[in-house]
Amino acid sequence: MSVQTSTTNSTFQQKSTSNGHSPIQDFVEMSGGEILINALIDQGVEVVFGYPGGVVLGVYDVIYKSPKFNHILVRHEQAGTHAADGYSRATGKTGVVLATSGPGATNTVTGITTAFMDSIPMVVFTGQVPSSMIGNDAFQEADIIGITRPITKHSYLVKDASELGDVIKEAFHIAESGRPGPVVIDLPKDMLFSKGKYSKSSTKNYRGSYRISQDNKKAIKDAAALIKTAKKPLIYAGGGVVSGNAWEDLRALAFKTNIPVTTTLMGLGVFPESHPNSLGMLGMHGTWAANMAIQECDVLIAIGARFDDRVTGRVADFATKSKKIHIDIDPACINKNVHVELPIIGDVKKILPDLIELVHEIDTTKWMVEINKWRTDHPLRYRKREDEIAPQYMVEKISEITAGDAIIVTDVGQHQMWSAQYYKYNHTRSWITSGGLGTMGFGFPAAMGAAIGCPDRTVFCITGDGGFQMTAMEIATAVDQKVPVKVAIMNNGYLGMVRQWQELFYGKRYSHSHLEPSNPDFVKLAEAYGAVGLRATTPKELDEILKIAMEIHDRPVIMDIHVTQEENVYPMVPPGAAVHEMVDTPE
Repeated sequence: MSVQTSTTNSTFQQKSTSNGHSPIQDFVEMSGGEILINALIDQGVEVVFGYPGGVVLGVYDVIYKSPKFNHILVRHEQAGTHAADGYSRATGKTGVVLATSGPGATNTVTGITTAFMDSIPMVVFTGQVPSSMIGNDAFQEADIIGITRPITKHSYLVKDASELGDVIKEAFHIAESGRPGPVVIDLPKDMLFSKGKYSKSSTKNYRGSYRISQDNKKAIKDAAALIKTAKKPLIYAGGGVVSGNAWEDLRALAFKTNIPVTTTLMGLGVFPESHPNSLGMLGMHGTWAANMAIQECDVLIAIGARFDDRVTGRVADFATKSKKIHIDIDPACINKNVHVELPIIGDVKKILPDLIELVHEIDTTKWMVEINKWRTDHPLRYRKREDEIAPQYMVEKISEITAGDAIIVTDVGQHQMWSAQYYKYNHTRSWITSGGLGTMGFGFPAAMGAAIGCPDRTVFCITGDGGFQMTAMEIATAVDQKVPVKVAIMNNGYLGMVRQWQELFYGKRYSHSHLEPSNPDFVKLAEAYGAVGLRATTPKELDEILKIAMEIHDRPVIMDIHVTQEENVYPMVPPGAAVHEMVDTPE
């Protein structure tokens, strides 16, 4: 690896020039470990999630001497990457992870992949054996560069301490620019102790700088002209609106044109769900109105979305009546899954204002009448019971007690879909979930990271009894850091979504999806770690424990909420079906 070092760098020690001009600034010599910590501070990094090991003790020794440096000791490296991921999604900043070599590094792989699939900016530092021993199968050696190459935007093996500062600056630039994503920096042990030169100033020429060569003026003008002809227009917004910080522009476009909006799982919150033009989420477990609207619209405006298979269903029959406009920063996403008539490649934050200037209000009165009939005939619904907690009711009560203003973080499964359906999201960066990879164990540590990043906001983790147990050890971290995250375990005694598919498509053969016989007492588990443990088995008890949880601000609260066991998520688009062939909630 070779990194070009700028010759105009600055340092902490400034020397005045004889002519009174700006001071001359020199490099400072320090160890690789010192360079790493100083570079992170200079990048504005506020928190690092990590776990020490022998190879990276050169870094941890520097951290010991830097008491103001905020390092969070997690209990597992995978949880560290999820925490950094949740921190990034909640704050919009780049998450940072530090792990040792070998198993420490390989434990980060699932979290890196989760971030890569959902386009989350992250920089992961991993320890490596000494440079002279690389390739010799040394103790705790793993080729983390090779392992993570398919799941990162870029990766570095740094052998010269003098290169480390510029590598770190470049890594943050790559992680954040264009379509965001994770970057790995591998750190040989000897490099962390050897001396190198470091400067605070930015490197001028970044590799991986994102440039868009397409002139979008004509495409934007054509898009406005196409929108003007629409009788049944629909905006389909995805996670790119969140990562592009373009939710205000998206709302301005929808309000000016009076076009209804549906969002992907990753886009929840970019348009207020309390607004009458919000159709909620579309796709496999989307609302009936959203899925029918996508099939019947005549102009579909896809913004920061990639036509994922969970949205499209059977691709050949997806939105066939519409002409499609696709705005996305990643050229690889254009025409990848669904052909579009009018692609616009670029940053949604820059494109939407230009489009807004050219569009006008559209008469969607008849279109909304059609949409509202779908809403009336096929609303989201479930059976309420006095003696059992319906899982949907649980989510509704959390939405009610937080006034729709909390950050909701989920694991993966049925509870994830019910949280997407029944919580009313009116604010962006209020919904955090693993979309692309569907990572069980993501929810709790990601919620912890979100709460650390946003200490003034209420953070709820809605999880399942299966997913929670994959990273439950992080209760120790949350207690240690006094993180007041509220964890609502939807305890149905099953791997819920697995059980649902086994019921519907495998003749109710519940092979290894029943957890109840061996589930722990989650209340006792919470108390063993020093957290607050609460339990509810009836709707009345649920109301009571939610009120208690909202009053606790100095530690995590773990709520064991027993819900109806064999409840299914509806509507549902069966595998291989088109989105208009969804199955509604049984009577």
